Amino acid sequence: MKNTLALTGNEAVAYAMKQINPDVVAAYPITPQTSLVQKFADFVADGEVDAEMILVESEHSAMSACVGSAAAGARTMTATSANGLALMWEIVYIAASSRLPIVMPVVNRALSGPINIHCDHSDTMGARDSGWLQLFSEDAQEAYENTIQAVRIAEHPDVLLPVMVTLDGFIISHGMENVELFGTEKIKEFIGEYKAEHSLLDLKNPYTFGPLDLYDYYFEHKRQQAEAMRNAPEVVKKVGEEFARTFGRDYAPGLVEPYKLDDAEVAIVALGSTCGTTKAVVDEMRQEGKKVGLLKIRAFRPFPRAEIVQNLKGKKAVAVFDRSDSFNAVSGPLYSEVTAALYQMIDSGSKVPIFNYIYGLGGRNISLDEIKGVFNNLLSGEVKNEINYLGVRE
Repeated sequence: MKNTLALTGNEAVAYAMKQINPDVVAAYPITPQTSLVQKFADFVADGEVDAEMILVESEHSAMSACVGSAAAGARTMTATSANGLALMWEIVYIAASSRLPIVMPVVNRALSGPINIHCDHSDTMGARDSGWLQLFSEDAQEAYENTIQAVRIAEHPDVLLPVMVTLDGFIISHGMENVELFGTEKIKEFIGEYKAEHSLLDLKNPYTFGPLDLYDYYFEHKRQQAEAMRNAPEVVKKVGEEFARTFGRDYAPGLVEPYKLDDAEVAIVALGSTCGTTKAVVDEMRQEGKKVGLLKIRAFRPFPRAEIVQNLKGKKAVAVFDRSDSFNAVSGPLYSEVTAALYQMIDSGSKVPIFNYIYGLGGRNISLDEIKGVFNNLLSGEVKNEINYLGVRE
């Protein structure tokens, strides 16, 4: 059974968590994530879920509690934003290195300073090499569906890595949309019961989690972690395909989503809510006879290198949109990885001109006209700078 409700993105994710009914949720409030966990806490207080809700004194403690819970074999979730994710930093790495399938919605927010509570991607981009999978959401519906799929992906025996489900702060988290909700029993059947292969509470087969791991074995454990991330692309795609069949979706969520890209001369590559805005511009410009398209990146980790090469080869020009800056004197993080993926095409003589647009830092709005201007500049060949700052005052 399906029903449609008007929900904010935070409420949609809280509903997904309610239907998943994790064993443990440990969390601490931070804007703009607060209402997400607050809504889930309402479900706990009203007896609609039987999760153990742990209210802690900081995000560092929240992730520490999640590590202990997951190591004990419990299905575990949390949520955070920006400075909260930064405060978790040490334990975020421990969760991934210990191969604990924790699912954490992250409501994207600028990372201080200066202090800012609005959207950009600097928080999750800072954690891009922590060993967590990262699924980006275009809207509240996708945030809801990504949260459900993340449980299956994280707990898959070929992966066993934690997953961040991201949604843009305020734009998605507090914006209200119609969200199609699926039947709770069907969701429970889809995700199944979680039984950890190894658990701290398995007294007959004792295990140690988080030991001192020096040069004699540390390298091998890191290699295993890297291999798990290499296994993740197929798992993400297979879970998406099964999700589509189970819930009657007319698409199978994968690592990327090409939009009107097959015959496009130029393309924009983007993450998150800006993809929805870009789709509207693509539709408008297509009516004008201009061949433009979008490559939406859904999974930033694992990074979809093969899909990027497949979808962008032969294009006249490409613009990569970054809602964060790496401060590396080179480019934004998404641009760096897209260009690295396309580098393998150079020897075949099919190098694609590619340009970086850093935009929207600290919640700065990006308009339809600005996106249209980027497309027109790509079509006319008027982009001169490799790195461009879109919508910033000079």
